[in-house]
Amino acid sequence: MARRFAFFLPVKTFSPTLLGLLLLAAPVLNGCVTAKKYDDLSARQQADAQGKEAAERQLRSTTAELQKASDELAQLRLTQKRLVTDSAETGAAYRKTRMLYNELNSSYDKLLKNSDRELANKSSDYNKVAKDLARREAELGELETTLQKSKAVNDRLAADLQAREARLTELTKALADKDQAVADLKARVSKALLSFNSSDLQVKLKDGKVYVSLSEQLLFKSGSTKVDPKGQEALKKLATVLQEQKDVNVVVEGHTDNVPILRGTAGLADNWDLSALRATEIARLLTTAGVASERVTASGRGQYVPVAPNDTPQNRALNRRTEIILTPKLDELFQILGSNSTAPAGAAPGK
Repeated sequence: MARRFAFFLPVKTFSPTLLGLLLLAAPVLNGCVTAKKYDDLSARQQADAQGKEAAERQLRSTTAELQKASDELAQLRLTQKRLVTDSAETGAAYRKTRMLYNELNSSYDKLLKNSDRELANKSSDYNKVAKDLARREAELGELETTLQKSKAVNDRLAADLQAREARLTELTKALADKDQAVADLKARVSKALLSFNSSDLQVKLKDGKVYVSLSEQLLFKSGSTKVDPKGQEALKKLATVLQEQKDVNVVVEGHTDNVPILRGTAGLADNWDLSALRATEIARLLTTAGVASERVTASGRGQYVPVAPNDTPQNRALNRRTEIILTPKLDELFQILGSNSTAPAGAAPGK
């Protein structure tokens, strides 16, 4: 019965039940893994799982921040457009007041040229014109002040809009670079593993990660946790690519079908044990081939994450797999988000 395995870049943490089973099974594994090494591995798995969850939270936060920045940018553009319209209206009112001011000055000059008698007769008109002139001068001063304030607010908004657009461009570029890095990684892995049958080995993109899915037939004999020579060859080729991609984390996930293992199988209690030990064996082969140990996480998923119903021999064969999940580090993206969170907020628009 052919079996498959798969590797996952997102780290999954062992449940307390699984850890208990693994601890009970450890003494029966003929000394292959010491208790201290097993504890260290479990601790690393838990730490990596937490790191993976933090990375996914950051990714969700990144997407939310990008949407928020886009919304704020649209709002700022609307505000700027309104201020430009307000400034144009204020300028028109200023020009109208200036024209009236000039007309009043002209009327005042004409009054001064009249005779004393005419001036006395027109004293009431003069007082009225003088008051109106004073009022118009005050209005003109207020309009000039308002115009200057509107211009200052508009300048601040324009500067803030420019800064936000620059940060948005930087964030968009970082996301595009990350997507391109994942696509390049998939291309390199696919090229390195081109000689293997597509029914035994598949490379695909999913959720911004590269998944390398290997069938049980390529890697293991039924019930075995030792990788066959052909499977070792595939893992060595993959390790060669990963040595060149030092900013990529590796998660090895073991999967089985729902058929229980035979009773008395060397130190294995169930399919969960089998998937975990197979994942550990593959992780060990990758690190032996040159991949840094701190980049690799092994986890057993047992029968609980099938890719097909366990209702036919063909579908069960699809579920017996190992998935190696490759995830580029997001340090640069997190740095951009950190700088955005400390950037000064733009000035509130004036009325």
